[in-house]
Amino acid sequence: MPDRGGGPTGPRIRVGRPSRRVRTLLMTLGVLAVLGMVFTMFAGFWTDWLWYRSVDYSSVFTTTLWTKIGLFFVFGLLMALAVGFNVWLAHRMRPPLSAMSMEQQNLDRYRMGIAPYKKWLLLGITALVGLIAGASASSQWRTWLMWVNGVSFGQKDPQFKLDVSFYAFDLPWYRFLLGFGFAATILALIAAALTHYLYGGLRITSPGARATAAATGHLSVLLGVFVTLKAVAYWLDRYGLAVKSSDFKATDSWTGLRYVDANAYLPAKTILFCIAVICALLFFATLWRRTWQLPVIGFGLMVLSAILIGGLYPAIVQKFQVQPNEQAKEAPYVEKNLKATREAYGIDDSQVTEYPGTSQTENKTRLRDDVDSTASIRIMDPNIVSPTFQQLQQIRNYYAFPTNLDVDRYNKDGKDQDTVIGLRELNLDGIPKRNWINDHFRYTHGYGVVAAEGTSADAGGRPEFTESDLPSKGDLGSYEQRVYYGERTTTYSIVGGPQKEIDYSDDSGEKTYSYKGDSGVDLENPVNRAAYAVAFGEPQILYSGAIGEGSRILYNRTPKERVEAIAPWLTIDGDAYPAVVDGRIQWIVDAYTTTNGYPYASRTTLGDTTADSLTATNDQRAVVAQQNQVNYIRNSVKATVDAYSGEVKLYQWDTQDPVLKTWMKAFPGTVEPKTEISGALMAHLRYPQDLFKVQRELLTRYHVKDATTFLSGSEVWQVPDDPTNKTGDAVPPYYLSMKMPDQQEQTFSLTTTFTPNGRDNLSAFMAVNADPGTEDYGKIRVLKLPTSTTVAGPKQVQSQFNSEQDIAESIRLLRGGDSEVEYGNLLAVPLDGGLLYVEPVYVRGGGLKYPLLRKVLVTYGGQTAFEDTLEQALDKVFGGEGTTTEPPPGEDEGTGEEEGTTPPPTSDNPTVQEALNDAQKAFDAGQEALKKNDWEAYGKAQKDLEEALRRAEEAQSAEGDGGAGGAAPGASPSS
Repeated sequence: MPDRGGGPTGPRIRVGRPSRRVRTLLMTLGVLAVLGMVFTMFAGFWTDWLWYRSVDYSSVFTTTLWTKIGLFFVFGLLMALAVGFNVWLAHRMRPPLSAMSMEQQNLDRYRMGIAPYKKWLLLGITALVGLIAGASASSQWRTWLMWVNGVSFGQKDPQFKLDVSFYAFDLPWYRFLLGFGFAATILALIAAALTHYLYGGLRITSPGARATAAATGHLSVLLGVFVTLKAVAYWLDRYGLAVKSSDFKATDSWTGLRYVDANAYLPAKTILFCIAVICALLFFATLWRRTWQLPVIGFGLMVLSAILIGGLYPAIVQKFQVQPNEQAKEAPYVEKNLKATREAYGIDDSQVTEYPGTSQTENKTRLRDDVDSTASIRIMDPNIVSPTFQQLQQIRNYYAFPTNLDVDRYNKDGKDQDTVIGLRELNLDGIPKRNWINDHFRYTHGYGVVAAEGTSADAGGRPEFTESDLPSKGDLGSYEQRVYYGERTTTYSIVGGPQKEIDYSDDSGEKTYSYKGDSGVDLENPVNRAAYAVAFGEPQILYSGAIGEGSRILYNRTPKERVEAIAPWLTIDGDAYPAVVDGRIQWIVDAYTTTNGYPYASRTTLGDTTADSLTATNDQRAVVAQQNQVNYIRNSVKATVDAYSGEVKLYQWDTQDPVLKTWMKAFPGTVEPKTEISGALMAHLRYPQDLFKVQRELLTRYHVKDATTFLSGSEVWQVPDDPTNKTGDAVPPYYLSMKMPDQQEQTFSLTTTFTPNGRDNLSAFMAVNADPGTEDYGKIRVLKLPTSTTVAGPKQVQSQFNSEQDIAESIRLLRGGDSEVEYGNLLAVPLDGGLLYVEPVYVRGGGLKYPLLRKVLVTYGGQTAFEDTLEQALDKVFGGEGTTTEPPPGEDEGTGEEEGTTPPPTSDNPTVQEALNDAQKAFDAGQEALKKNDWEAYGKAQKDLEEALRRAEEAQSAEGDGGAGGAAPGASPSS
């Protein structure tokens, strides 16, 4: 009907208008505010564009941006049209006259109120819903790019015989479209119903029909569209069963069809689809019948069917068919889940072999030589010795090492050697005077690599450095030592301009430097300076005189941050590590492609699965996940970040991964082929930790291959808690050069142990070949111990160490005064059917601020040793002769301090006697140092003792006597 006007009138009140000056001021302020907001948004956009251009990955920025813009406008416009068209149509279908009832009289006031603003109101409503819908759709840019660029997996699911790409790439996009369709239909239905009600097409209390024929037809069509979408949802739900997660016996979660899904839910979804199609046709038929009687009956039937067929019937099948004979019913589906899960996580080729757990050799002495050929046992724990690196190699307070160092391999004398490595990075907290210039212009970079042998320590328990000092020098040769990009460089720096940087300091004073790389963004342009001043909230960038010709701003400087920004479709491993490659320090970052749509493969939560005792104390080691719930993962990309230039390179590592191929189609040119990896870089690549942690978690259940064992749960393992600390978190995996029983020589490996679920004894040992230079890189080997034999697990071994009286007493003495004992990594090595456990023990205290290696715990076959060196401990356990110094005179096995009461040794040979006297003096000095907890003095005394005993042995051998005539108490002539 025509809009009514009029209404009560009354006296008009004149309100004084603001003066022209006030109006001008307010208008000016409004314009400035708008310009300020516009420039703030522009600054964020412009700085992002400049950064991507500076790293030569502008195509990532533009592809992502245009995809988001396209989705925003397409789906925003569709939503606006859907709502706006139905409001317009409902208004156009309004009845010419409305019944003069109280309901309509009340609505008249609203109709008259909005009459002058109808067009603006319609535009406002459609614009609002369009903006919301567009913003929501733009966040689906990954889903769109995967759908439009998806490639085939070449594998089909066992139920519907569709390629895996349908579930990984297609189904998520179809579900988004379906959700958008539901949202658009519901909003259009609500908007149309309100419009019909406002203009009399729908009535609640008025006499006569409750709805006009036009309103009935319009709303029925919308309801028909809704029910049609519901039919499509039922049809897609059939395929969704292949990737549906649910709780299931013997597992934390189950993905894929079970018996009840295949035999109850699947036919139920098909029946409900047919009912929904019929119901939708009944709603569309109201265009001719103009009555809701049949559609309402049909809709009620659909709802009732959903309850009975979709809910009650499957419950009956589960209760009366599955539960009485669960193993037989579920076995075929469990086999599909086992196969798919093992394939999706790359554990299908895992080699599980039986391992006795006890030594097969009665004579343990001859095993002593086998230890060295079996493993290069690392006694320098990279997670303990960082403070030692800090104290001995920090050099200046404005340098620091990461909390957890890294393990790599470096060639020395033609042989790869396990090496503990860390970078001397910038530490702003150590700057003598903090201000804006010092923080961002003067102190801009770290300097040099520090590395130490992983398998040895010096006489004082300190690392044996292979690369040290400032500037660093040693075995690594010449390389660019400045570290502008690192794990600790979390703030921006402005370099290359008139302000000189502090390079490093030596005895001659501070050395200055000016950055010569082309990294970062040029700040000579005043627009760029203004944009960064706004983006970083730092107005001094705009006007500071320290910025001039050549100035560049460096930011996004951590390796993981740079790789994540350049490849936002990758999941980043928690542990980036440095390596010296071709004269440059390169950060190596492992990256993964993942999906949540691999049919039948059980899901895992990356944040939980990759957590261990190290991530609990160092959040920098946490995985950077694009999606936390996944059921497919591949280490498809190896990335490098140059520590000086910040240059990022992505290399295709897994050449068969269809997910990576899809992203490479979406972002062409961003990933270089595997053949571009140089030999020098290949020598430092390794198997990534987070992938290994995901795989070991899955192998706790999926090491079995038959459904019966899987369903019984009798072979479920668990990753043990770290016994060396009290966090209660899982033990981290350890890098170690070793050989498994079926290998001929040592390879760089990543290892872990398993215990039975709920128990502490050992159930299995797992290792993966982590050296890409070997043929079987990535091969997982699992040694499964018999359930009938009890072999001590890590927690039990640690308890055994702590409970033995001599060891406990020695530990108590080491803790004397204000000293602290820190346990290093508890390494397990398979040896002759048994497990050799080795654990370094560090002491921090006695005036020292850093841990020193003081003892080594070793156990094998029930024999335990607690000695000063690894060689001594192995000699004691295996009954062999050591090649290094025995415990000092008077020091009992397992004790650290005992009064030396033995009189000085004597000899007829004056040279031997002189050496023995020196040995006695060194021993006495060592005992005195122990009393004072002076570990540096004790280490020097140990070294003097070793030297004196060596001289005595040489003099005795020259004389041909065969005996020393006397020996230092507790020391053998062969020491």
